Amino acid sequence: MTHESLPAQVEAVLLDLDGTLIETDNRWAAQVADLLAPLHRRFPRWDTDAAARWLVMSIEVPSNYAVAIVERLGLSNLVSGLADRIRRSKGLATRDASELVQGSERLLEALAGRFKLAVVTTRARREALAFTAHWGFERYFPVVVTRQDCWRMKPHPEPILKAARALGVAPERCVMVGDTVMDVRAARRAGAYAVGVLCGFGDRRELERAGAQLILERPEQLLEYL
Repeated sequence: MTHESLPAQVEAVLLDLDGTLIETDNRWAAQVADLLAPLHRRFPRWDTDAAARWLVMSIEVPSNYAVAIVERLGLSNLVSGLADRIRRSKGLATRDASELVQGSERLLEALAGRFKLAVVTTRARREALAFTAHWGFERYFPVVVTRQDCWRMKPHPEPILKAARALGVAPERCVMVGDTVMDVRAARRAGAYAVGVLCGFGDRRELERAGAQLILERPEQLLEYL
């Protein structure tokens, strides 16, 4: 696809975790697609894979808010075990079973010193910090914005705006890299440059429709444009 040029002065790169820096196998989407397979045989033009991703993403946002409310009420211990089981069932990595997306380390090493960096994720703060510590990435990310740091989450622009403020950078000079339409929509609504990657949950057509200004196979390819 023809991509929109990056801002003349990029000062910061914001990155999602799951499907962007950390591998995920999208287990829930595959399971839902299997359940919808009989409908595909009846309606061959219906894209059951896209429908499955839409259903999973539709569930994702309200479930994130529900967990965040419980956490804000100080009841996180009551749901911590459940949350971990849900993550495993969805194919999302836990800290000790995580694998990096190919090129993640090279990407961060190349960006460090040239741009300010931040993580913007819907994971809990403890989980996000555990991942960055596990991989030795704390030195790259002075700012980590999680679901516990914002009242509103992606696709709302608040997490992007919060990360930009914490870095001392205008949103228009930020690049947001993520694998879902939620990442792309949040970036566009915040005024940041939206980069979609195909190594995680979303596919090209969905990311294009959401407004991605650049789509890459892997985040490491961003180095070709910066």
